[in-house]
Amino acid sequence: MIVEQIWTGNSYRNFNYLIVCPETGEALAVDPLDHEKCLARAKDRGWTITQVLNTHEHGDHTGGNGPVIKATGAKLLAHAGARNRIDGIDVGLKAGDVVKVGTSVELLSLDTPGHTMSHVCLLSKTDQPALFCGDTLFNAGAGNCHGGGHPEELYGTFAQQMHTLDPDTLIYPGHDYITNNLKFTLDREPDNRDAGNLLGELANHDPEKALVTTIAQERKINTFFRLTSPGVVAGIRERFPDIGDSPSPKEVFLKLRELRNSW
Repeated sequence: MIVEQIWTGNSYRNFNYLIVCPETGEALAVDPLDHEKCLARAKDRGWTITQVLNTHEHGDHTGGNGPVIKATGAKLLAHAGARNRIDGIDVGLKAGDVVKVGTSVELLSLDTPGHTMSHVCLLSKTDQPALFCGDTLFNAGAGNCHGGGHPEELYGTFAQQMHTLDPDTLIYPGHDYITNNLKFTLDREPDNRDAGNLLGELANHDPEKALVTTIAQERKINTFFRLTSPGVVAGIRERFPDIGDSPSPKEVFLKLRELRNSW
């Protein structure tokens, strides 16, 4: 499997992706907002885009569908529940469906509500798994729930799916927010050396050559994975004294999401 991460350079800091079968050159374009860059990259590499996948319905993820499909004739894949929100879906995905690219790439569809209620992530069936996670999971952060989602659903997705992923799973998010997310982790957990050291290493961060984290690394630097950390819990209790002496991981997650909304 070949993964081409495409930095859009726009104000939303989107990443687009081409997932390519090395045997056939067939490619799946994930959230190809910057259709010009996606089409040009495929042409330069000699790849053929045969499918487009939207992780969810927001315009900064679906906005390039039309030009890519017009240029390539690609089929459009998205969450089965998004048919009334995304025009022209050819394949509605459910949890457990397998998306095939060429002859050698298989991607497992995960139903991951929270950022929106019709959100899918793709998990590669490779020796080292890779997760294409849209706006569910970011490097060192979690998606917001402002545009049709719900924080309790997002917690469920983290607790039941993100936490159970293989530690070696590579993380390919929909946006480059890593430095700001690390600063939030340090705001919540000032003595988190892993987050502090990584933020220092990213002083000259270039999204054109973005760091690809793993789930193992996220468990160290992402406050939304650190719900039982004494420092994180103490900070939540200080900000929300009514939460009690022993808040549940869900309560901590929801308060972290609330704080991140206005941070």
